[in-house]
Amino acid sequence: MTGLTFRRDDALGPDALAMIGESEAELALLYAPEHRYAFSPEQLLDADVRFVVAHEDGHLLGCGGVAPCDGYAELKRIFVTKDARKRGIAAQIVTALEQIARSEGYPRVRLETGLASPDALALYAKLDYREIGPFGSYVDNGSSVFMEKSL
Repeated sequence: MTGLTFRRDDALGPDALAMIGESEAELALLYAPEHRYAFSPEQLLDADVRFVVAHEDGHLLGCGGVAPCDGYAELKRIFVTKDARKRGIAAQIVTALEQIARSEGYPRVRLETGLASPDALALYAKLDYREIGPFGSYVDNGSSVFMEKSL
């Protein structure tokens, strides 16, 4: 993997919108609308999410964000394109977002993902995230998995 870079991006920027669009198309195949909690680009902006996009040699490969919350930061919109998977890029995106959260003084990072995303669950477990109960405004719906990592 040569030339992998991360750039902070506006959630309404063309790269962010491209990645969010691809992510949304995949989520729609896996989850019913009432079980999809991904923020829209406008919600990402409104929540002051620190959003990054990953590029390699001029190709857009993925994205993710970290939202400031009361006492923790929350991962949002972690996504890697199908062609770029299984190369460790998602782990690098999560690590970059954890560094942002750490630099802003958050003691822990939380996330919501779903049972129909086994690769995501495996990634987060490998990165030392542990399952917790619902947090924030989330509710237990039989589809979501909630996780946390101390920084």
